Amino acid sequence: MVPSLPFDLSKDVLRKSSLEARKAFVRTLDDGHRAILEQKLAEHLTSLCANAAVVAGYSPMGSEISPMLAIEEARAVGRIVAFPAFSDPAKPFRFLSGDPVEPGPFGFLQPKRRAPVVEPDLILVPLIAIDGRGTRLGRGKGHYDRALGHLKKTGAKLIGVGWAMQRLEAAIPSDPWDIPLHGFASPDGVEEFA
Repeated sequence: MVPSLPFDLSKDVLRKSSLEARKAFVRTLDDGHRAILEQKLAEHLTSLCANAAVVAGYSPMGSEISPMLAIEEARAVGRIVAFPAFSDPAKPFRFLSGDPVEPGPFGFLQPKRRAPVVEPDLILVPLIAIDGRGTRLGRGKGHYDRALGHLKKTGAKLIGVGWAMQRLEAAIPSDPWDIPLHGFASPDGVEEFA
């Protein structure tokens, strides 16, 4: 008899299983292979960054892929670079120009609080998983959805960034407040969603 599998595709279950899968994948990488994959990601992001005036990234945590090589390349060709920063953890974050050098809430680094606020036209968004509709599965607190809604309306391009295995074939359940992304970038390339 074949055991039945749980068919609960709730966001919480999907988030937990996708996060565990990402951690397991990253454990298979040595430092050299991880660096090669992050370099490939940066190469795929080059043209997107070149066509933006303000490029926003994120300071990677744990098993997240690092966008930092792409951010450095954008800075080298004269783009303003920015990162999320909270002044109050209960309010949406803003993007501040500059490097992530100060500890922020939730365990990530952010620019100095006195850095200028900017509105990026390209935002590299961390994720746990993404589907072919651009539905992003994040950490579940809604910080990115609250910050990205306004920026998407003003024309910012939202590109999820992750390891290729984070792109799911199955649809991720979406809620009315979820902000779909325009595409997904990984070491395998950039996929734009319709």
